[in-house]
Amino acid sequence: MGAEWVDFVATSPAGGDLEVRWIHGSPIARRNTDAPIQIHAYNSHTFILRQNKAVHYEAPFVYLFCGNDRALLLDTGATADPALFPLRDTVEGIVRDWLTEHPRDNYELVVAHTHAHGDHIAGDPQLDGRPNTTVVSPDLVSVREYFGITDWPEEIVTFDLGGRVLDIFGVPGHHDASIAIYDRWTGFLLTGDTVYPGRLYVKDFTAFAASIARLIAFAESHPVSHVMGCHIEMTRAPGRDYPITTTYQPNEPALQMTLEQLKAVGAATATATRPGVHRFDDFVIFNGPCKGAVLRQLARARWGRLRDRLTSPRRPTP
Repeated sequence: MGAEWVDFVATSPAGGDLEVRWIHGSPIARRNTDAPIQIHAYNSHTFILRQNKAVHYEAPFVYLFCGNDRALLLDTGATADPALFPLRDTVEGIVRDWLTEHPRDNYELVVAHTHAHGDHIAGDPQLDGRPNTTVVSPDLVSVREYFGITDWPEEIVTFDLGGRVLDIFGVPGHHDASIAIYDRWTGFLLTGDTVYPGRLYVKDFTAFAASIARLIAFAESHPVSHVMGCHIEMTRAPGRDYPITTTYQPNEPALQMTLEQLKAVGAATATATRPGVHRFDDFVIFNGPCKGAVLRQLARARWGRLRDRLTSPRRPTP
């Protein structure tokens, strides 16, 4: 089949739509009627998916990039059960519609991950066995081998989706195998759980600080349109986050962050060197396990749910 070649170079950087109200769960007092996955087309070749917080409180974002030869699905969400989180069916529908507009044979899907934490890989089994699909194991050895990274984490490698070229490099600190991906066509710099509007959990602070410096240096030398993470955990009030396990976040800020906000994370690493919780306007750094802070977060969440039950009007008895 003759395939029309999409030019991902001459039209770069491509604009898109981020004026979107993300699904963000529902109050305890009423049943959530939103879909388990929200699909947002940034443009005709770039899709952002969000898992509903009513399905899983992590509500991760998943990215799907379509190129001429293959598509990249980055992360697979926090829920394995397709009845609760129909990731494969959702991705199948997007790819099918894309191929209707851009017919070609043997179109490949590559499934990779920002890192190996459970809320980013739970949906992998849904994609296992899908025809023309490669699921990259999220461990560091497999990631380096698949993408051809020999000098970890400094080396920047390219991955070609068919005219749509991605730059990939390591950003350990949150997780040993964390990667960042830069899409030259949209200017998206995908940062996973290393940078996003929420709690930045740091396992290895030295590696984390070096990764943030690497991200900033890359962003300053490339036309980055948006810094795109995988969660929203902050409220619109400066320095105030939603507690862990929250399933309703009606006052979320935008997902996308700016170069200035990325630089603010860099500046914060100079003051957040000691273990503990360090709050800033657009993010919170958890340096180390912070077990006491996590317990306080869970207590905040329980109190919030109790308050909602006490203050919400009762649902009528059927």
